[in-house]
Amino acid sequence: MKRMICLLLTLVVAAGCSGGAKESATPENRAEWLRERLLAGDTTAVFVVAHRGDWRYAPENSVAAIEHSIAVGVDVVELDLQLTRDSVLIVMHDATLNRTTTGKGRVADWTLDSIRTLKLKNGCGIRTKHAVPTLEEALLAAKGHVLVNLDKADRYFDLVVPVLERTGTTRQIVMKGSKPAEEVLALYGKYLDEVIYMPVVNLDSENVAELMQGYISELKPAAYELLYARAEDTRMPLRMRDELRGEALIWYNTLWDTLCGGHDDDLSLEDPDAAFGYLVDTLGARILQTDRAEHLLNYLRQRGLHE
Repeated sequence: MKRMICLLLTLVVAAGCSGGAKESATPENRAEWLRERLLAGDTTAVFVVAHRGDWRYAPENSVAAIEHSIAVGVDVVELDLQLTRDSVLIVMHDATLNRTTTGKGRVADWTLDSIRTLKLKNGCGIRTKHAVPTLEEALLAAKGHVLVNLDKADRYFDLVVPVLERTGTTRQIVMKGSKPAEEVLALYGKYLDEVIYMPVVNLDSENVAELMQGYISELKPAAYELLYARAEDTRMPLRMRDELRGEALIWYNTLWDTLCGGHDDDLSLEDPDAAFGYLVDTLGARILQTDRAEHLLNYLRQRGLHE
């Protein structure tokens, strides 16, 4: 009996220690922890962004895709916004329903109640059991777990803000755009204490130096999304790596080749070092948006660049 009591006490203590270790490794509000790391310019790891919420696992922009992204350890979920006829924000990439749902026509011509009757299609165009989520439903699924990059949000930002406030997710939002710094401040300045704004800069454009100067001097963003098309044209990507070191994080999209000089998801399936590794090691990326989140996570974890 004495040995049994000792064994039980040992198990209880071990369980308590195990639970404590897990709690310290995974913050209760992971989203806030990620926000603090992003704003601090943490370069010890690479942030992983799931494009449209990991659409290879579940229908794009669905609650199931968001939940799966959270489960596998993604840091940011990218979502797209559209507005219904009765002025409700829903999560959907296209302006029409045809490709991703069982409906047809423009989102702007449908009320939310009508859209509720539809089902989402998967990546193969097959009907699923999943429904089109509102922005509010998507944010509640993400609340406390991941940062949320709202694409196309600048078109409706005055409508977005009340939803963020109602759901308590304002501090989880990363908003991006390519407007000059003075326009960003005029349109969104009052929101930027909590919402993270990230400029999108095409390094192949003629006015890139002027845009960057405005962002650096007026906005001082925590991160930049950089784009360039040709693998051989690395002058500006290398220059930005050096100029932004210690000032802001660099985000690249690996969705297709012309966004990242050919170092994309397709290449990563053959040679992840030549794709993901090049962007991280040579161009200084610390945020990567991908259509293959688990593949990227596995690669980064093997290198000690993700928890």
